[in-house]
Amino acid sequence: MTAAIANTHAAGTRRVSVARGYRFELVKLVSQWRIRLLVLACWIAPALFVAAVSQQSSLPVDTLFGRWMHATGWAGPLVMLGFAGTWALPLLTSVVAGDVFASEDRLGTWRHLLVTVRSPRRIFAAKALSSLTVILLLVAGLACSSAAGGVVAVGNQPLVGLDGHLLTPADAAGKVLLAWVCVIAPTLALAAIGLLGSVALGRSPMGLLLPALVALAMQLAQMLPLPVAVRLALPGYAFISWNGLFTSPAQLGPLLIGIVVSLVWAGTATALAYLLFLRRDFTNLTYDGSGRRAVTAGVLPLVGLVAVTVAVVAAATPATGSGIEQDRVQRSVATAFAHLYRMQTRQLNRPDVTEAQLKATAACNKGGGKLAAQGPGNDWRCVISWHLPDVEAAGTAIYQLDVTADGRFVADGDGPKEVNGYFLVRTPTGDAPNPLWQFDGNVELLPTTKG
Repeated sequence: MTAAIANTHAAGTRRVSVARGYRFELVKLVSQWRIRLLVLACWIAPALFVAAVSQQSSLPVDTLFGRWMHATGWAGPLVMLGFAGTWALPLLTSVVAGDVFASEDRLGTWRHLLVTVRSPRRIFAAKALSSLTVILLLVAGLACSSAAGGVVAVGNQPLVGLDGHLLTPADAAGKVLLAWVCVIAPTLALAAIGLLGSVALGRSPMGLLLPALVALAMQLAQMLPLPVAVRLALPGYAFISWNGLFTSPAQLGPLLIGIVVSLVWAGTATALAYLLFLRRDFTNLTYDGSGRRAVTAGVLPLVGLVAVTVAVVAAATPATGSGIEQDRVQRSVATAFAHLYRMQTRQLNRPDVTEAQLKATAACNKGGGKLAAQGPGNDWRCVISWHLPDVEAAGTAIYQLDVTADGRFVADGDGPKEVNGYFLVRTPTGDAPNPLWQFDGNVELLPTTKG
C-alpha cells in the first residue's frame, strides 16, 4: 500500500526533488516557535553566561578550564563545551531530530506529504538533512557566542593547557575551534538515534526523549571504572576526549577513536531509521510505532554495534584495565608541575628556568601505599621533586590527587606553603592566583611513548 501511494501520480508530473523537499522541510522546522527560540538562545545566551561568570569572584573550578576564566577569554568556550556535551547537545538533538518524523504522526499529514513528494526516500533525505542543518546551526551558535563573550569580557590572552604549558592566543583559538568541531561527531550520533526513535516510535514521547536518555546512559557509563576498550567504544567519549587537544604533544589517540566510533554510530542509526521508514504503513492514521520492530531493527543492532566496536578497539589498542596506572599519573603530574612552576617563577620575577633544568619527577601512591597504584580515586598522593640550577638540595612539594575514571585529575597542593600552600602569591605588581595551588591535568589512557 505504501508503494501504491508513493508511486501513484498524475501523468507527466515530476517528483519533487530532494533539494526542493529539503528547503520545504527546513522552512517547516525554522517556522516552529521552539526552534526559533533555541536558535536565539544558542546564539545569545552563551555569550551572556560566559561574560557574567568571568566577572564573578568565584569560578566553576570543578569544571575543566573553569579556574582560568579570569585569566583568558578562551577558557569560557571550553567551559561551555563541557556543559554542552553533558546537557545542551543531547537535549537539542532530542528536540530537533527526535521530533522531525513524529510531528507528522501527531498532525496526521503523512498522506498529504506522500501525495506531494511521491517518494519516501526523498522525504527521509529531506527531513534528515533539514534536521542536520538546524543542529549544526545550534552548535555553531553555542561555539561562536561563548567565544565572543569570553574574549570581549576577559580578553584575548594566552591559555594554560592541561599539562601546564602556555598556549598563545592564536593557538588557543585554533584549539578551541577544533574542540568544538570534534564534538560534532557524537552530536551526529545522537541526532541519528533521534531519527531512529522518531521513526520507530511514532508519536510516542519516548522517541523525543531517546537521544537524551542514551546520552545520560553513556555519561553514567563514563563515570564507572570501565576497561579502556569499553570506554572508547561508546560514542559519548568523544564529548570529553577533546581535552587531549590541550596537551603537548596532543593526546590524539582517544579523540580519533571516539570520532570514528561516533561516525559509525551515526551512519548505522541513520541506516536503520531509513529502512524502518521505508517499511512502515502510512495508511494507518493511528500508527504509534511498532515496539517489536523498534527492538529487532533498532535496539538489537545498536547493542550488537557496541559489542563489535568494543572488540575492534580492544584488538586495535594494547590498553588494558582502566588505563590509569602509576607511571602515567606520575608523568602527567610531573609534566604539569614543571610547566606551572615556570609560570610561578615569572610571576615572582625570579630567574627563568627550563623544564629540562628542573628535571621534575613525581612519586605517587594510592591509599597511602596500601592499595595498588592504579585506577580512579580521590586517594592518590604525589610527592614532586625538582632541581634548580646551582642549588644542591632538591625541592619537594606534596599534592593530593582526585583522579576520575576518564583520566582527568585535580591536584590539590598540600605544602610547602611557599610553593603551593596558598591560593595567592605576592608578586611585584600585587597578589595573583598561584598556579601551583591547584591545577587540572589529564592522564592519557592509551599507551604512549612520551617521556
